[in-house]
Amino acid sequence: MSKDMRYITFALGKGRLAKKTLELLEEIGITCEEMKDKDTRKLIFVNEELKLKFFLAKGPDVPTYVEYGAADIGVVGKDTLLEEGRRAYEVLDLGFGKCRMCVCGPESAGELLKHHEMIRVASKYPRIAKDYFYNKKHQTVDIIKLNGSVELGPMVGLSDVIVDIVETGSTLKENGLVVLEEICPLSARMIVNQVSMKMEADRIKELIKKLKEQIRK
Repeated sequence: MSKDMRYITFALGKGRLAKKTLELLEEIGITCEEMKDKDTRKLIFVNEELKLKFFLAKGPDVPTYVEYGAADIGVVGKDTLLEEGRRAYEVLDLGFGKCRMCVCGPESAGELLKHHEMIRVASKYPRIAKDYFYNKKHQTVDIIKLNGSVELGPMVGLSDVIVDIVETGSTLKENGLVVLEEICPLSARMIVNQVSMKMEADRIKELIKKLKEQIRK
């Protein structure tokens, strides 16, 4: 690699997504040894040889770093992309972190959804909830943003239903809730900054091609 080549920077959603992404990158020969040090206090990790930089960020911040060009490439859940609505190219479904965005509630709430009644919807994802009810169902609802344990909404009478991510459905079941409607499937996606896609087209396209082949295996 030539000395004057610029770094390509990755922003990875902290936690499971980052771990899975790094495993996938290793499979195509991209490693970052620095990141394997569990005790490190570093925020930015570098692979000098391949001219790559990596940093970990909170999921909702990843599309922001990518839109503004602080990262060329980001890996984040589709739920975050839909909720944040940032400008970036979505180039690849990485196929892991699979789950669904659903409308959930007690079974009795199913009737409220059928009759387009004015209901209260609690969610960590107000934008997704609003888009679904207003634009797809043409139902006027009152959306309440919560930051955690959304299941509590219907249980304490704050809301009629919730819009949330469902993986196995066991948390719902334990709390007497069910999936009433499915909004969309979700998984980890790779996004690319719009300028980087033009400036570093060859390197980025090559990377996407290798990842695609690896995912298909």
